[in-house]
Amino acid sequence: MTASYLHGVETIEIDKGPRPVQMVKTAVIGLIGTAAAGEVNKPIIVTSEKDFAQFGENIPGSTILDALDAIFDQKGTVCVVINVLDPANAAHKTTVAVPETATVDPVDGSFTLPHPAVVGEITLVSADLATTYILDTDYSFDAATGTGKRISTGAIPAGTIATPTTVKATYTYLNPALVQSSDIIGTIDAGGNRTGLKAFRDSYQLFGFYPKILISPVFATLAAVSTELIAAANSIRAICFIDAPIGITPQQAITGRGPAGTLNFNTSSERVGLCYPHVKAYDTVADAEVLMPLSQYAAGAQSRKDQENGYWWSLSNTELLGITGMERPIDAMINDPNCEANLLNGAGIITLFNSFGTGIRVWGNRSAAFPSSTHPKNFLCVRRTADIIAESLEYFTLQFNDRPLDNALIDAIVESCNGFMRTLKANGAIIDGKAWFDQAENEVTELAAGHLTITYDFMPPTPAERVTYKASININYLSELGAK
Repeated sequence: MTASYLHGVETIEIDKGPRPVQMVKTAVIGLIGTAAAGEVNKPIIVTSEKDFAQFGENIPGSTILDALDAIFDQKGTVCVVINVLDPANAAHKTTVAVPETATVDPVDGSFTLPHPAVVGEITLVSADLATTYILDTDYSFDAATGTGKRISTGAIPAGTIATPTTVKATYTYLNPALVQSSDIIGTIDAGGNRTGLKAFRDSYQLFGFYPKILISPVFATLAAVSTELIAAANSIRAICFIDAPIGITPQQAITGRGPAGTLNFNTSSERVGLCYPHVKAYDTVADAEVLMPLSQYAAGAQSRKDQENGYWWSLSNTELLGITGMERPIDAMINDPNCEANLLNGAGIITLFNSFGTGIRVWGNRSAAFPSSTHPKNFLCVRRTADIIAESLEYFTLQFNDRPLDNALIDAIVESCNGFMRTLKANGAIIDGKAWFDQAENEVTELAAGHLTITYDFMPPTPAERVTYKASININYLSELGAK
């Protein structure tokens, strides 16, 4: 309160009127999987390819670095990454019981164990098991890559090209294949710490935003993981992309949408993009072309669309970068309702379009809610636009909470909301929208309890999924023949 008596001059600031609404981040990808290094069960920010190094070597069977490569092939973005491969967890490690053989290069003295990501001590012995070699005396060793090198002054013989030296090793290594669905799903321990998918809930407190596109490549082909990924997307207003398992046919993918299906596709969530088939890409670890989940490329394409065009644009009809082929050919013709691509889309499955000269494109606008739901929200871009508007308005309203509830407050909130809607309309994110105070929704008893209700509506643009030309032959044009 101001003083009851003042012999002088004072200024009282009046803090009223509309405020700008801050848009929430939309292009952020949430990725959960396995990596040889990096914090475990903690959200990690990745903003550029130089951040990849924190996840160590791209060991066989790990998923995070492959997914990041696929995402950043589409366009640089922000990723929130959770690594569940835990060096402290005995269940994630394999101990070599029978000594494995490695050959020492006679030229540079290097040798490579069959498995990288070595944890703990290594025992290296001669081929006849008679001599135990000493680390840093007889050889040096890089545990991350599983590679070593003989020290010229040590006891390991140099060998020759014709007769190279072999050594045997017993050791323990980090094994991504031992990660279970329960590790990805996660839990909340007695101390309140979240693990696995549940750790995405910590993102806002840590970084000021949630990821809006969730993926768990490889693991999300399992129904146990995909259902929890959907639950996580619901809890933070995100969408997620999940893959069908490798090796299924288009018919099996479509059948998997029904009660008789054995796939992870039997869902009607409007927050899920169902992805089929896998794609082919060159793997530097395997030095070969391998199958990769479509979900990680779809997530990257969606993030790219958000950044270049806007979150209200569909990812469909976007050429995918960094892929060399498809798991199986998908018959795709833009004017054939019976082609495989159209049949898959009609079942609410996102697929690939590859026709003459088009390149490989992600193809499909709809979520798993289609065809059981015909509401415009079954378009993923419409669902996302609704999420962004709702969350932006909620966060913006914090500055008005607990202020005196009067006409000035109502006007400030309504005008702020309408200013936001006008900006969205100008940007093309919505066709139109408005907010208002509806007296019928604000009973005096509710207002007396401090409960204010603001109503708003809006309509995002739907994607031009189907374009129809109506053609007719007009014989009247023949009258122009012979005209001078």
